[in-house]
Amino acid sequence: MKLYNTLNRTIEEFKPYNPTEVKVYVCGVTPYSSTHVGHALSYVVFDVLRRYLEYSGFNVHHVQNFTDVDDKIIIKAKEEGISENELTERYIQDFFATMDALNVLRATKYPRATQEIPDIIETINTLIESGHAYPAGADVFFRVKESINYGELSNRSTEDMISGSRIEIDPNKENPIDFALWKGSKEGEPSWDSPWGPGRPGWHIECTTMSTKYLGDQLDIHGGGMDLVFPHHENEIAQSEAYTSKQPFSKIWMHNGLLQFGQDKMSKSIGNLVSVEEALTKHQPDALRLYLLSSHYRSPLNYSDEGCEAVARSLQRLRVALEPSAANGTILDASEYKTKFLNHMSNDLDTPQSIAVMFDLAREINRAKESSMEVAEAQNELKTMGNILGITFSLPETAILSNVAPFIDLLLEIRQDLRQANQYDLADKIRNTLQDLNINIEDTSTGPKWQ
Repeated sequence: MKLYNTLNRTIEEFKPYNPTEVKVYVCGVTPYSSTHVGHALSYVVFDVLRRYLEYSGFNVHHVQNFTDVDDKIIIKAKEEGISENELTERYIQDFFATMDALNVLRATKYPRATQEIPDIIETINTLIESGHAYPAGADVFFRVKESINYGELSNRSTEDMISGSRIEIDPNKENPIDFALWKGSKEGEPSWDSPWGPGRPGWHIECTTMSTKYLGDQLDIHGGGMDLVFPHHENEIAQSEAYTSKQPFSKIWMHNGLLQFGQDKMSKSIGNLVSVEEALTKHQPDALRLYLLSSHYRSPLNYSDEGCEAVARSLQRLRVALEPSAANGTILDASEYKTKFLNHMSNDLDTPQSIAVMFDLAREINRAKESSMEVAEAQNELKTMGNILGITFSLPETAILSNVAPFIDLLLEIRQDLRQANQYDLADKIRNTLQDLNINIEDTSTGPKWQ
């Protein structure tokens, strides 16, 4: 299997430290608002990675955190007049509900920053003792100059970071690009006791502590969105390698492209959000999931309802291919499709090409059915492909009033008569109009079927 490594900016062969297991850490959400479709893109991508690794025989240890202490959480809780814990618990449960709906497997462990404070303090203490960090009043900062390879992940020099910084220079810092490991408490904010006084952890140190605690000093894959490359993951590398005295902190740094909404990325800070809950009121879970995988994970994807609807219509072809049929004993060989599918998955998780193979196989199965060939083995291969991509093939939970069905059946009868009379333009008009109403037509050897 080959994966693109952001650190080296190359596609390289993936070899985990242990030949039978893979340690994966994925940066989780800051739970202060509803889980949106931009989040879903990232977690669906890493869910497919996990599914494919497990299909390939690896035991995957998957850790994903919750950053449940943050400036935005504090502000939102004050606005609502509730505690930070009440707020974060609400949106953590929202995250689980929406990811379950999208068939995203639960991680092995979901640590929360607020539950790891003693270990975070121990990590910071170790960095101070080794000279990689220093207290400054009630704060603690990481010495970036002690990190030889700082900037390698994001391909930036320290000079560029300083000149491009919009952050007000902190007089307590030795160097403008030193970053906070511990923040001294402010009035009205949650805080914990520490050797440097009451305060709370910085964002980056949380992930170092949680990943090393639950997965060990070195990871096989560290994942997240492209927007986390700098400063979050850059800082993680620096402090983690300083803390463990081991390199590399992660063999592979894997980042998904961002979901676009119009001209901008979908973001809480911008406010152009579509929540997963809202999206699922319009679209089938399978359709939304397949749409998110229709673009290569490293490329941006522009979200649209029209795109999801188009995928929903195409999904019916897969469901029809999985319907049982009579057979005469000649077996459809699907091994060529299986090989192509797995080759694409092994080539940096190329889901668009893998999806294309899946639809090619479905078309071959439907043709074989018309010839009364045995397609059960091919259908099993199609189901396996779907399982790797997390597709359930389940029917949408929609109902059509019984008094509408006879009219659709009548239209299809008329369409059949028109086709027999070679009036294909009129027949296609009926089909296209029904599709515009989200009624999918599939022509089979026993006549047309609709969903």
